[in-house]
Amino acid sequence: QVQLVESGGDLVQPGGSLRLSCAVSGSFSSIPVMGWYRQAPNKEREFVARSISDGRINYADSVKGRFTISRDNAKNTVYLQMNSLKPEDTAVYYCNVEYEVVNPPRRFSSWGQGTQVTVSS
Repeated sequence: QVQLVESGGDLVQPGGSLRLSCAVSGSFSSIPVMGWYRQAPNKEREFVARSISDGRINYADSVKGRFTISRDNAKNTVYLQMNSLKPEDTAVYYCNVEYEVVNPPRRFSSWGQGTQVTVSS
């Protein structure tokens, strides 16, 4: 079992910036994948960005060049730096991790509770 605690959501004007954080705690041997998804009102949850432990990073086309994902493995924390925010970025942002345990070796997925980002003037 792991716990994900997100923070950083806020109301920001168009063109502004925010930094989201997601701290992971609990029992695990590694966290191969740390990522962010978002869900706008009346829309499906969608992929935003993902950081893989081998160094690969993926972004949704809609956020490329504006958002940056990073991770601090010592703190088991993933960040999402969001710049040049647009009203269409308004959504609840969810942290998602894939973590591994041993005995027996297995991989699980877990979600955070979500943090609201509102971009509006």
